[in-house]
Amino acid sequence: MEQSFSPNPPAPGATLPADRNRWTPERQRLFLASLLATGNVTHAARAVGMSAASAHRLRRRLDGTPFDRAWGRALALYAQSLADPFANSPKPAPRK
Repeated sequence: MEQSFSPNPPAPGATLPADRNRWTPERQRLFLASLLATGNVTHAARAVGMSAASAHRLRRRLDGTPFDRAWGRALALYAQSLADPFANSPKPAPRK
């Protein structure tokens, strides 16, 4: 039986994060929320510990899915907020 050698094995009892380098559903949700807030794929990807290239690969792989549509919608809403910065601002309280 062959054993693999790791120069830095994990400490006994330690668990490695299985999804550290994966686009989990939670990571996708956080990415989309960040994309909506910033309008910037690179910043949104970094916010969830991923790269922009990885995010674009994921979008291509999920072409036509809710994730893909949400990505487009997030960018559209961000652009709309730039065009009309007062559209989503709270309305002033009525005067008494």
